[in-house]
Amino acid sequence: MNLIASNSLSSYKSSPLKAMLEGYDCPAILVSADYEILATNNRYREAFGEIDFSQTNHCYVISHGYKVPCDQAGEDCPLGAAKKSGHKARVLHIHQTPKGQEHVDVEMLPIFDDEGELSFFVELLHPVPLASGNVRDQEMVGESEAFKQMLSKVSRVGRTDASVLLLGESGTGKELAARAIHMASSRKDKPLVTLECAGLSDSLFESELFGHVKGAFTGAHSNKSGLVELADGGTLFLDEIGDIPPLMQVKLLRLLETGTFRSVGSAEVRRSDFRLICATHKNLFQMVEEGSFRDDLFYRVNVFPIAMPALQERNSDIPLLAKALLKKMSGEKHFRLTESAINRLQKIIYRGNIRELRNLLSRALVMADTEIINEDVIELCIDQEVLVTGQAGTASSSTKTIAEVPGSQDLKTQEKEHLLKLIAQCDGDKSMAAGLAGISLRSLYRKLGPVSNQSS
Repeated sequence: MNLIASNSLSSYKSSPLKAMLEGYDCPAILVSADYEILATNNRYREAFGEIDFSQTNHCYVISHGYKVPCDQAGEDCPLGAAKKSGHKARVLHIHQTPKGQEHVDVEMLPIFDDEGELSFFVELLHPVPLASGNVRDQEMVGESEAFKQMLSKVSRVGRTDASVLLLGESGTGKELAARAIHMASSRKDKPLVTLECAGLSDSLFESELFGHVKGAFTGAHSNKSGLVELADGGTLFLDEIGDIPPLMQVKLLRLLETGTFRSVGSAEVRRSDFRLICATHKNLFQMVEEGSFRDDLFYRVNVFPIAMPALQERNSDIPLLAKALLKKMSGEKHFRLTESAINRLQKIIYRGNIRELRNLLSRALVMADTEIINEDVIELCIDQEVLVTGQAGTASSSTKTIAEVPGSQDLKTQEKEHLLKLIAQCDGDKSMAAGLAGISLRSLYRKLGPVSNQSS
């Protein structure tokens, strides 16, 4: 970006740069090379409030409450990165807002004067829908590195029209991520239509997806619009896409390639414009290798994969998650977890991930005699697993802690072994393995360490 900019900070008000801010369709601020906020646009003021320019107005103070720039406070600084490279920089930050802490995707655009000198920066802020860094009414809560990496990809792809494949264990929040992607897109004012693919027969899947006309089959007493039609202009979310019947995979592929479909029993070809998001807990690539999932459909849906971290990978988020879940479940009451209860929760391995944590806390609300939930209450809830398994310490993950699991390994070792298995499944193709893992090739090499230098 190359605009005429005054070298005098005091004259910025007469500069076209301030008026330029109003041209952005997101909150935007004008920042000096010394981190001073010089102007804001209306969208910024609506989202984050007015700035008192008679007081300290450094961006790191206003946005984070820091006394020093972000890169001196343990975070990435987009302004510092843009100043160093001379190019746009981007980072996911947790910002202070009138509503509390929120995750914001920040883009920093350097602006040069006629002499080619770096004069100002325009900072564009894209709040991530449904995401928060603290306990509020938002549904995606967390501060861990694994959570922020996932959320950064959700924010980045949300503003595009690319197809997304959400990969992760059951209970990791794939449907919430799909909602966040939809709400960040230009299609947010149109429907987000969800189809749960698991357990559907060929005929039921086809009828649900494409609709049917009256008399198409026994019981079809009237015309029915399919979900593809309802998603026109919006987003179609196919949950557990790995469970789609083989015959229907062909029809879904045709829909994705042509954008056209026919209702069951109709000869009329219709068209629908939708954004596709898919989710699965299965290894689709392995299913392709086994012949149970079409490879052409795989490459159609696997445009932008995002790995949803298991709760074990974001253990540090458990205190925030537990408090947020309690607040949502307890209504007008104000239950509180003691430190010992939180510590106990962090020692549990949750095979059901956030869903299992929610179940355990639901029991705690029943078992607690007061609004204080301590470690003893959590232990009582864990002991209830005996009623399900028939014996203590087996079947359910809630009866075992990380230290009690035989042969348990640290998360980095588990992650490295998982990546090595992916590489083996991809016949040594590390780029493909990185795509399946939902990370960059660079991140793959970093996570593998010395192993990455070995021959494939």
